[in-house]
Amino acid sequence: MTDRKTELAANLAKVERRITAACTAAGRRREQVTLIVVTKTYPASDVRILSELGVRHVAENRDQDAGPKAAACADLPLKWHFVGQLQTNKVRSVVSYADVVQSVDRARLVTALSKEAVRIEREVGCLIQVALDAGESERGERGGVAPGGIEELAALVAESPGLRLDGLMTVAPLSGEYAGREQAAFERLMDLSTDLRRAHPAATMVSAGMSADLEQAVAAGATHVRVGTAVLGVRPRLG
Repeated sequence: MTDRKTELAANLAKVERRITAACTAAGRRREQVTLIVVTKTYPASDVRILSELGVRHVAENRDQDAGPKAAACADLPLKWHFVGQLQTNKVRSVVSYADVVQSVDRARLVTALSKEAVRIEREVGCLIQVALDAGESERGERGGVAPGGIEELAALVAESPGLRLDGLMTVAPLSGEYAGREQAAFERLMDLSTDLRRAHPAATMVSAGMSADLEQAVAAGATHVRVGTAVLGVRPRLG
């Protein structure tokens, strides 16, 4: 193995042990939690190594990095997740490679995603990004719709051609009542997921937790965790 492959294999093994231990502590089966490796700032060569090591879900948060990387790895059996704040002028590019957009937080974005998905005959999964630091009618510091806006936005996604409502996503908030209370935040997201599934039973995906707080997310019931640094390490941004 190359040095980088050895490094990534060791890091993946550590993360795997953390997820397994968290599942055991929560009385959950390991297969109930999907690992998404966030490859932002890292090159396509790392994505290729991760694929060789068995990773099947990767995430990006900037289209200018993600587009070329996805194209370079188009031959790999990967599912691409877009997790960053998404401007409508980037929708055409993102829809060309993203299997799931986890950061859907406004009606205008839903309309743009639907139009492009229909145009190129793709189905794109959508997660409503929930801002737990927002008031009932506001957006969060890092994007996301307030809990009070979930129902209306979810209905719009569900009825939009080319789109599939998969569930909810959140980022642990840095301010507001849940700041520093990651597990409470993720438990709130699970409650909101329960509410959503009453109207949309297939929207079962709950994406929460990152390198520092994946245990709390698993304990709360998250179905997907987004881990970057713990797998790939720390390095300067590209460009």
